Amino acid sequence: MLQTRNLNLQYPGKLLCRDLNLTVNPGECWAILGQNGSGKTTLIHALSDLYPGGAASVMVAGKSLQDWPRRDLARELGIMLQEEPGEFWGNVLEYVLLGRYPHVVNPFGREVGDRSIALQAIDRLELTALAQRPMATLSGGERQRARIALLLTQSPNCYLLDEPLQHLDLRHQLLTMTLFSELALQGSAVMMVLHDLAWVRPYCDHVLMLFDNGRSLAGPTEEVFRRSNLEALYQCSLEESGLGSTRHFMPAMEVGV
Repeated sequence: MLQTRNLNLQYPGKLLCRDLNLTVNPGECWAILGQNGSGKTTLIHALSDLYPGGAASVMVAGKSLQDWPRRDLARELGIMLQEEPGEFWGNVLEYVLLGRYPHVVNPFGREVGDRSIALQAIDRLELTALAQRPMATLSGGERQRARIALLLTQSPNCYLLDEPLQHLDLRHQLLTMTLFSELALQGSAVMMVLHDLAWVRPYCDHVLMLFDNGRSLAGPTEEVFRRSNLEALYQCSLEESGLGSTRHFMPAMEVGV
């Protein structure tokens, strides 16, 4: 579904990613982990053709990213960035319906089915009561759920998510992780930047770690998501508790702190 071939990413004076070779298959849910500034957001941009110079090293459905027409690519890739530029002055339903644009075949308007798909996504994100509310009046968490509903309405084959849990309360974090885990089980590919390690093992079957020196480590969660790797990644001591899928990692508190 999604591949990188010797992908290199950098900012002036800092190497973020060196010779990354990655294959994300349909049905897989990946967590992207790393410290602030390690290149997680830049990687999401590169995989979605928003980073200059990265497209030649990325393949989507067997075709180079740079060879995809933009509208066709939007049916393959759905991208959720940390921040959304600009302001939308319509209501929640009108906003979520924007996700159907890549699928529109009637130049004079949307199909009846498009509205139904949008309403189902709104209901799934528990926004039905807010469907007619102006987007500008929503709280940060409500806006985040509307953004996820738009992406769900877009119905791509692969989801690229940069911190999808930001602004969400605990209930809606659980709803979001359950949603994308289910989409993976249904055959979609999912990659998401996460900061809370508690969500990784129960919901993600693969992990990509981005280290400060441009090195990366990728593989099945059971092989990669280990204390030694996490301590090297975050450069702090961790305490491990629980067993199997209930295993958790927390920063080790120093004596006297």
